[in-house]
Amino acid sequence: MGRRALRKIDPQLDLSFHLRSVEDLPAELEVTTLFGSVAPLEVEIGSGKGLFLQNAALTFPQHNFLGVEVSLKYARFTAARLAKREIPNAIALHGDGLRLLHEVVRKDSLVAVHVYFPDPWWKKRHHKRRVLNERFLGDVVRTLKPGGRLHFWTDVKEYYDVTLELIALQTPLAGPLEVKEKSAEHDLDYRTHFERRTRLNEAPVYRAEFLKE
Repeated sequence: MGRRALRKIDPQLDLSFHLRSVEDLPAELEVTTLFGSVAPLEVEIGSGKGLFLQNAALTFPQHNFLGVEVSLKYARFTAARLAKREIPNAIALHGDGLRLLHEVVRKDSLVAVHVYFPDPWWKKRHHKRRVLNERFLGDVVRTLKPGGRLHFWTDVKEYYDVTLELIALQTPLAGPLEVKEKSAEHDLDYRTHFERRTRLNEAPVYRAEFLKE
C-alpha cells in the first residue's frame, strides 16, 4: 500500500521548535539542548505522518520523543501536527535514522526505540537496505538503557521472521515478548496510520517487543 497525498500545512504554523535535521545535530548530542528538560527519551525510526509521535507524547508527557523520517515532506507534516497541538515533548527530525542512532544518540540514553512498518524492500537484492540490520541492532543495544525496549511491528511475515532470527543471533535482547492486538476505540486509535490501514483491510500485523536486561 503506497502513501496517500498529505494535507496542506498551515503556512502560519511556526515549525522552528518541532522540525530539526539530523545533519545539524552534533555527535553524542545532549538532548536537553533540544527539549530544555531532562526526561526519559524515546526514538521512533520512520515516523511517517506522526500519529504515534503525537499520541505517545500526549499520553506520556513525562517522556521526550524524537521521530526521525527520511522524507522531508513527511517530517514537515509531523512537525506541523505537533506544532498545531503545541506538544512540547516531541520533535520531528528529518534525515537518516541509522545515522541518528550510530553517531548522535549517546550510549545508555534511551528508554525505547520504536520501528513500525519499515519499508520491507521486497526484492531480495534490496534486503540489505532494510533498516533492521546488524549494525542498526547493535546501535539499538548500545543506546538503550538497561530496562529499555525495542518495539518492532510489520505486516510482512517474512521480514518479521528474518528480523526475529537476526535479533536472537546478534543481540542479547530478551524476547520476543508478546504484544497483543487491542480493539480500536475510535478512528485514529492505532499505533500508526499504516497500522490503521492494514487492520481496516483485515490484514495481519506482526508485533514484537524486546527488553535490554
